[in-house]
Amino acid sequence: MIGVGLDLVDIQRFREVLARRPSLHQRLFTDGELALAAARRDPVPALAVRFAAKEAVMKALGVGLGAFSFQEVEVLKRDSGAPELRVTGGAAALAERQGVSQWHVSISHSVATAGAVVSAL
Repeated sequence: MIGVGLDLVDIQRFREVLARRPSLHQRLFTDGELALAAARRDPVPALAVRFAAKEAVMKALGVGLGAFSFQEVEVLKRDSGAPELRVTGGAAALAERQGVSQWHVSISHSVATAGAVVSAL
């Protein structure tokens, strides 16, 4: 095991930040993630849980904000409905330097909180 990351996001606070800064969507999320969220009645919990996963990846790698672009970590859905983590660009290069060959991600949210756990193996 290289690292484990856990992150929690307050959904209401995240909703308020997105409302104040509409361009933030494009900076934080890929087109695929935005499309997944847009298919929901309320897209914010789906975005919040993906943001939590991106932060959990940073924690699993032992780095902080700015180490790579948020768009270099993408959380999509497999046909089974399970989340799938795709790491590209600078994030993938950093992971490779640390010896990461596999990722596991678990995401969940309630009405109030979104959370993610990421294992880097």
